[in-house]
Amino acid sequence: MAIQSNPSNVADVGIELYSGITNMKVLAVNPTLAELNAMEINAKTEPNYTVEFSGKTYNKIIFWLGNDDSKVKAEILMQPNLRVSQTNKHQWINKFGVNCWSENEPEYDWFKSDGQHKAFVGEETLIRFMIAWANVLKGGEVTLDSMNQIANGNTTELRRYVTLLAANQIKVLVGVKDSKYQTVYTKYFSKPTVNRNDFFVNELNKEFGSFNADFNADLEWGVHKSTASLITPDTEENDDWTCPTEPQNGSNEKVAVEEAKAPF
Repeated sequence: MAIQSNPSNVADVGIELYSGITNMKVLAVNPTLAELNAMEINAKTEPNYTVEFSGKTYNKIIFWLGNDDSKVKAEILMQPNLRVSQTNKHQWINKFGVNCWSENEPEYDWFKSDGQHKAFVGEETLIRFMIAWANVLKGGEVTLDSMNQIANGNTTELRRYVTLLAANQIKVLVGVKDSKYQTVYTKYFSKPTVNRNDFFVNELNKEFGSFNADFNADLEWGVHKSTASLITPDTEENDDWTCPTEPQNGSNEKVAVEEAKAPF
């Protein structure tokens, strides 16, 4: 029998968790096990870049991000299926990254038809990420040549941008799930030049803009301080809690699943 004891004032050193809004560089896209280990990310098996929800398979596009404090992943789920609303409208997107919903080709005065096409599930989120990462200015083009392949899980084109945009950063909100996993909020990305946090707050306050993670209450980047409330053992059960229905936006459009329920 052996007990490797220590004095009570000796702390167990673990991985420091961070949360809040910060600028990060993109380190890799869907890296292999060897690439993860080269980035000093402790993975033991080859990552799986597919996931299934409600009988549907999604391809995971994972951007590994990092700064001097931490390395985290931003996960975008895509399908090679066109995004269609519950009212049978298609999501359309043009070469400027602007999107809208319409049964047929859009005829809105504000929507430019240049490069317009029906969007894949997850394409809007990916384009928003690219706009922030590449610092695309208002009215600038943002198109990916192999979107169909990307929706099918082929990240070759995206991996090239890791080199092309090596000097760029992206501003993200990082949270902590289950008190041990760091994750990135994917409903809003920002450019490092935008020194405002209220855009993140506005998105978080939308009906379906919540972040399935805990984060520093003031949104400031730093060592994570949990905001979880203590529930005492004698708390009465609340029968008023209900399970949320499938997310829809204000126009009754179906919102694609964009965050994995658990880390790989």
